Amino acid sequence: MTDGAGAPQSDDGVQARELLEARLGTQFLDPALLDVALTHRSYAYEHDVPETNERLEFLGDAILNLCVTDLLYEQFPDYLEGDLAKLRASLVSEPALAEIARELDLGPAVQLGRGERLSGGGSKPSIMADALEAVLGAVYLDRGIDGVREVVKLIFGSRVQDAVGREIPKDAKTRLQEIVTRRHGILPRYRVTGSGPDHAKRFQADVYVNEEFRGRGEGRSKKEAEQAAATEALLTLEEDNVSEAKGA
Repeated sequence: MTDGAGAPQSDDGVQARELLEARLGTQFLDPALLDVALTHRSYAYEHDVPETNERLEFLGDAILNLCVTDLLYEQFPDYLEGDLAKLRASLVSEPALAEIARELDLGPAVQLGRGERLSGGGSKPSIMADALEAVLGAVYLDRGIDGVREVVKLIFGSRVQDAVGREIPKDAKTRLQEIVTRRHGILPRYRVTGSGPDHAKRFQADVYVNEEFRGRGEGRSKKEAEQAAATEALLTLEEDNVSEAKGA
């Protein structure tokens, strides 16, 4: 195999790239794209290679954010914008990407200059995170958006639930549903009404448990209003628990 400038790769480098493709669950139609994605600027400078992975890193960063956003939007339909943004930020942060890169054993596949290699560049979080983004950019150019989506699902799938537990508490609707189901064996019921012009519509949601009114909320969308109503309902349930405890 050769790099983007035609320089021959070592047997170790070829093996590292093949293992990387296997771990990503994809095989490049154009291997030169992967070579460029794994070419650090320190190597390009020392070997007079005209192309580094920096442009692919720029592309991969945008593609990664899109694919992770798509993944979260699909999996968590009740999460509000702020929760989704916080969750995405934790998944695509430099430490998180560097950890994924280590799990993929990306370090041995990255071409580094001698000085960078001797200083431990193959394990530096910034270099590893950038290289992973560049690889995803290369997958996008090689396999299109569907191809890179599959790779992102493969390498991020198990991390999403871990990040949810670490970064985002369960939303109010989920917590209320769990409590009501556990106590009464039913689901809370929401009644939502809207008012105002289409460009500035407001919604009001009332939540009931066993036909008993438990909370009200407002918002710019039905989901936002329901979350607000669930939050109020949780407070009333907590007050009920306190009253019951005092009565006992």
